[in-house]
Amino acid sequence: MCAVLPTATFYSALAATALFLHALFILWVIFGALLTRRRPVLRRLHIASLLWGILTELLPWPCPLTLLENWCEVKAGVVPYRGGFLLHYLDKLVYPDISATVLTVAGVTICLLNLGFYAVPKLKRR
Repeated sequence: MCAVLPTATFYSALAATALFLHALFILWVIFGALLTRRRPVLRRLHIASLLWGILTELLPWPCPLTLLENWCEVKAGVVPYRGGFLLHYLDKLVYPDISATVLTVAGVTICLLNLGFYAVPKLKRR
């Protein structure tokens, strides 16, 4: 019996899936607060996602989805991008020549605004 080895097409599809999951996660971080009203489990997950987003922007922690995407691209024979997901794709698609600092500040600001969204009702109750 011969083993079936994954092909470059398989790894390309896996990299595309990681890219899609990455985009979904970013949308969750940005807009998740709109979905968490009266849903404590989702609220906790969103707050954890926001904290993760802040930490991965400020600290030299690689995102697991970026690592997966890059690993799959190497296996597919594609040269993976360097740096973060946001900088790579936003620079190519939306904001050419945006600096990493501006992108980091914007990302952390969005996360902090979302965290503030959760803090305001708690402060009003006091």
